[in-house]
Amino acid sequence: MPYSPSTVQMRIHTRLGPVRLAASPLGLAGLWFEGQRHEPLHHLEGPLAWAEAADHPLLMQAAQQLGAYLAGTRTAFDLPLDLSSGTAFQQEVWRALLAVGRGTTTSYGALGRELARPLAMRAVGAAVGRNPLSIVVPCHRVIGAGGALTGYAGGLDRKTALLALEGAWPAPGVSHGAASALAARAYP
Repeated sequence: MPYSPSTVQMRIHTRLGPVRLAASPLGLAGLWFEGQRHEPLHHLEGPLAWAEAADHPLLMQAAQQLGAYLAGTRTAFDLPLDLSSGTAFQQEVWRALLAVGRGTTTSYGALGRELARPLAMRAVGAAVGRNPLSIVVPCHRVIGAGGALTGYAGGLDRKTALLALEGAWPAPGVSHGAASALAARAYP
């Protein structure tokens, strides 16, 4: 499904690297780390790029909340979201991700079972990977069935840093110091 033609964007810098935010008339429509897989680059740069809107109220609010979240002073987001860029199945998966609480993780299989599609792990994984609202729709909280960190469109270093910030990583058997050191080295 396409994005609204009225979508606007803003580029910000965070402790995890540059981020692009996008807003439609319905809500926050995108949050991508620069260079992450599946970012809609043709909408972010070039002749078809969405208009820059540094003073857009929702984008400014999203930037403020993201900064506070990454600083550890905010634990949740309070923003209207526009998930309409995805298929009906993707939207269903993204809504399920919103229920995965801070400090917890889930697996692709568990999400599939929650959606009454226990054999759809790969389809769930593909939908998670195409999530247009990194961090806000917490796809970083999905790990492998055995507890291992698995793919993240924004990179495994960022996933590790986000899970450590939320207290969900390291998993049992991984020292907290080692995980924190990895996250600190990657994103001081």
